[in-house]
Formats: sequence, C-alpha cells, structure tokens
Amino acid sequence: MTTTLDNPLTLPCGQVLPNRIMKAALSEALADKDNAPDNRLETLYRTWSHGGYGLIITGNVMVDRTQLGEPGNVVIEDERNLDALSRWAKTTQDGGVPIWAQLNHPGRQSNPLALGHTPVAPSPVAVNFPGSTTPRELTSVEIEDIIERFATAAAVCETAGFDGVQIHGAHGYLVAQFLSPQSNLRTDEWGGDPQRRMRFVIEIVRRIRARVGPRFAVGIKLNSADFQRGGYSEDESRGVITALAGEGIDLIEVSGGSYEQPAMMGSAAASTRAREAYFLEYTSTVRELAGDIPLAVTGGFRSRSAMSAAVDSGECDVVGLGRPTATSPDAADAILSGRVDTLPVTAVRAGLRPLVSKIADIKALDGLLELGWHADQLHRLGAGLEPDLNRGRIATLLSMIRRNGVGAFRRKRGI
Repeated sequence: MTTTLDNPLTLPCGQVLPNRIMKAALSEALADKDNAPDNRLETLYRTWSHGGYGLIITGNVMVDRTQLGEPGNVVIEDERNLDALSRWAKTTQDGGVPIWAQLNHPGRQSNPLALGHTPVAPSPVAVNFPGSTTPRELTSVEIEDIIERFATAAAVCETAGFDGVQIHGAHGYLVAQFLSPQSNLRTDEWGGDPQRRMRFVIEIVRRIRARVGPRFAVGIKLNSADFQRGGYSEDESRGVITALAGEGIDLIEVSGGSYEQPAMMGSAAASTRAREAYFLEYTSTVRELAGDIPLAVTGGFRSRSAMSAAVDSGECDVVGLGRPTATSPDAADAILSGRVDTLPVTAVRAGLRPLVSKIADIKALDGLLELGWHADQLHRLGAGLEPDLNRGRIATLLSMIRRNGVGAFRRKRGI
C-alpha cells in the first residue's frame, strides 16, 4: 500500500500523528526573564497549531539555567513554571496537534554573554571559532546529574501536558559532543571508543523512559555525520541508531553537521539545495537498523513532489520543515491541500561581498544572517504580526545585536 503525506502514523508508544509533515524545532528565544514560556510563545504556537502539521516540536528547552544556548531559552529544572508550560502545551493540542518539547544542553556551545560563566563539555576542547572559551571537563558525578536533569525535564513535560520530548543529539550540542571523537577525548566509562561515547545518550534515553508513562513519546534528533575530518562519521551514527533501536525510542529525526561545519544551515551547496532532502540518502541506509522506529528527515524539503516521493518510497516516514514554517506558518496545510507546489524560500545574503569576503567567511556570514532573519520572523509571529518578507539585512543585523550583543556573531541558534 502506498503511503502518502496525509496518512496518519502510529508511533511505537501508540501515539498517532495525524499526518506525515512535522514542524521541526526552531530555537525561538522567547522565554521571559525567568526562562519561563510567556504569551509570545503561546501566540506563536497557536498560529502553528492551525498550520496543518502532524507533529510540532518546540525549539531548545534547556535542562540547566546556568547553561543556556542563548538568551531567551526556556529552562525546565522542576515544576516552578508548570502553569506556563501547561498553557504552552495546550496551544497546539486545542488544534488536535501533538506537541513535543525538545530537550537540550549546550555544552561548549553555551551562551558566550553569560559573565563569569565557564561552559562544560566531555573534554576541554573549544569550538573552532576565534575567541571561543575552552570548556571545563565534566566530572562523572556532573555527567550523572545532567542525565538526571534530562529525565526530570521530561517528567515535568509529561505533567504539563506535552505529548512527548525530543532529545537534541545533533548540531554540536552536548549529546553530539559526547558522540564525537573530536570533542570527547575521555578514556573513562564515558569515552575512548564509539560504545563508550554513546553511553551518555543511551543513559539519557533509559532514564527518561523510566520516569515517563508508556504512551509518552520519546524521540531523538541525531546527526548523520558532523562532516569534519576525524569527527563523528556516518558509520558511527549507524551504530548509535542500532543501539537506540532497542531503547524505546518513538521517532528518530536525521539531520547533520555542527556549528563548525553547518550542513543544516543555508550554506549547503547549490547542488545539494536543488535535490532537496539533504540527508535522505543516508536515511535509506539505516532503515533496517532502526527496525520499527519511524524516521524523520529535516533539511532542504521545499516541494510537494520531493516530500511525497520521500514518504511514498519509504525512505522516511515523516518530513520535517524548519525555516519554511517561519514565513509560511501554515506550510503543511498549503502542501497537503495542494494550494502550493513549492514553499517559498527567502535567501538573505551579506552585502559588499567582494570587500567582506576578504576579511570574513562570507558563507558563514550569510548563514548567520539567514538564521537571524528567520528568528525575526518568529518574533513577529509571537507578537501577533505577519511575517515581513521584505525585511532587509541591515534590520536583521541590528536585531541580532539587540538580542544577543556580540554573541550575535557566534553561531548559536540552530534547528
């Protein structure tokens, strides 16, 4: 039987997604001063709830308020913001759309503006950017504490009414740092070979599963690779998926790259962008390894034909849409109803390119501007406004500086 985009999908936990298009995580940075979700997040997600998606995944929810990826991250350490979290979860459920909270720890990619703060990581290896702070190596006791934080946050999400959580194990954040032989140089029980490097994520999954009910979904976002010489490879990624297949995971979302090699950003080669579905070829190689766990692919999808082909062929079970949902909040409905054949794409590029390219990485600057431009659109939606497709790069640059100060020029916000 042919599977189509509008077919429901039953997850291993029994949860049913009404269709195969997922609103993938976008870091909103719309928490209040106490790192609690506020009415802007409710407005943003209520808008998405009418967009026709089969699943909505939130942006970065941090498990430690002393370790933020960026200003404005929501943090869950306990039940102190339970009412606000419940209102947030209810925004999409009122529209019949399941919502999962993406749980994350930034590790060495923590907010550079936090004065007196030292980032932590598996090993004291800094991000490969000028001026990056060398992180402090985590002790075994601290690692156990972080694992427990993920489990506590998941339990709070279940109490608040979320339908599930997604562990962020991609894009160079802490879970990915443990998986990578470049950032994890440990020789104890948490590193030294692929089996020990994957122990951190396996323990997180097990601890969460032990704390939540059987019908509460637990998903994970993983890199296919980090595309760095000597880094986390596709072979290692396949090993992680094989190990996770028996751990009660309900959905594996495949992405790729890190902030040092941003395969998931707008810097992808033109040939890659043209074929859409950046990581679909890799996903087809892990279908048997994943067993009955559904696979989602995020990155590059724009046309109904490409989305339909990916699902119809069985190469993936769910199509993830990220940045298109910032400018077309009803993107899933537009595709499923046939109103559009291709979602619009807005490219934001740095000016004075011949001059700027002599003093800076022009592709990196383009990627930063695109991230900032789309973040501006999320903030407009959160304010109850329509997207501004004519917003210029100067306005984007100023808003990035206003939100993040000098940290705006460090790749901190991802999908």
